[in-house]
Amino acid sequence: MDSQGGRYLNQKAVCSPLGAARLCQLVLGCAVVAMVIHSAGYSGSYGVFCMVVWCLCFAVTTLIFFLDATRLYGCLSVSWGNLTVAFAALATLMYVTASVVYPLYFVSSECPYAGCHVRNFRIAVAACSVAATLSYGAEVVLSRARPGQTAVGYMATVSGVLKVVQAFVACVIFGAVANGSEFTRHPGTIYCVVVYALCFALTSLVVLATVCGRTAVVVRCMPFDRFVVVYTLLAVLLYLSASVAWTVFCFDGKYGSPWRPSSCPRGKCPWDSKVVVAVFSFVNLALYAADLVYSQRMHFVSSRVPARPRV
Repeated sequence: MDSQGGRYLNQKAVCSPLGAARLCQLVLGCAVVAMVIHSAGYSGSYGVFCMVVWCLCFAVTTLIFFLDATRLYGCLSVSWGNLTVAFAALATLMYVTASVVYPLYFVSSECPYAGCHVRNFRIAVAACSVAATLSYGAEVVLSRARPGQTAVGYMATVSGVLKVVQAFVACVIFGAVANGSEFTRHPGTIYCVVVYALCFALTSLVVLATVCGRTAVVVRCMPFDRFVVVYTLLAVLLYLSASVAWTVFCFDGKYGSPWRPSSCPRGKCPWDSKVVVAVFSFVNLALYAADLVYSQRMHFVSSRVPARPRV
């Protein structure tokens, strides 16, 4: 028995808005996996991707809920608040992708050869996946830093959440680059891929260092919040140059084609991959720019708000 009356379980893991959101994630995630295995089914690379997303998120959410309910997260050498917010943001993005991909490739208005009950199960899977997306998004909102709140993890701030989104968008860019984008044809596009990889590596380093509570190890010559601002400014400049260079070397008439070739096969066209890279390159540029603005604002506020004394 401990000095708190022997309460080994954390009641807030269930009896709180955050606990309710995680319970919804567990229920909806379990329902999605069960329905897919039972009757909805999946096939091909897109189906495997969706199933991996649902199973992975359900497994990690179960682990987080168990560790939070039993307070065993104290045995881990990680920043628990930063870890849970980072995973919730990543799970939201992964669920959004799966919620779009699965109905697009597996749900149709007509009944498949297996019968209308299969179509109905697939519609239910899509609906539960969307609901789970909202529950993960609710956890991010509930965990975010409030105005004037000083004792909060970095990943709970807008800048921290944007870091996860930036890394996810970079993964989308890498997928399009690997899907026959022909980036090795020009030195300019090779430079762009190097920029994407460098920014992704540094962003991942910031997230991992924050989650592991090792921000002081990453950089010792300046405070961590200043390092984040300096790095984000560098990423904005690099992404600006890469976004312009990719567009020029892929769609200018001298190096590529501004129009989609009529003979290009659907789903395996290099021109389509180049368009995806260009679009998400500008998306990440906007994300890094917003991150820079908020990081500078967060640094300004934090330097003027006195820390509350501990009672």
